[in-house]
Amino acid sequence: MLDFLLEILKVNQSATNIDVALFILRIAIGILMLQHGIPKVKKLMSGESIQFFATFGLSERNSLKMAAFVEIFFSICVILGLGTTITVIPLLFTMIIAAFHTLKSQPFDKKEVPILYLLIYVALCLSGSGTFSLDYLLFGLS
Repeated sequence: MLDFLLEILKVNQSATNIDVALFILRIAIGILMLQHGIPKVKKLMSGESIQFFATFGLSERNSLKMAAFVEIFFSICVILGLGTTITVIPLLFTMIIAAFHTLKSQPFDKKEVPILYLLIYVALCLSGSGTFSLDYLLFGLS
């Protein structure tokens, strides 16, 4: 019984397990971020008046365009594992802006989601995409 418990509690850091974990993380975070970007595109195409945060001198419409582009294009790159260590950087900055500029006067619970995304993007920036990625397939990079 003790051996069984020790086996369950053992941390398995094999390369394959790490690559599978990175694959799952990339797919999940990419799909979740697309759920933020797609409504922004719909809002832009609807013709309705834009109510969005005007950030760093950009108009509300241009801020929305920039956020939508980053959240969709770079999320697709992350899902595919294409240039992951670089493509997470615009996403990372978008979350920094959201958490610490746009939502700076909000309570922590409003900032929590962008901070969680930010932490995941930092982890992906440091770890790379893993072997289940276009980076590995095309360039042998993980």
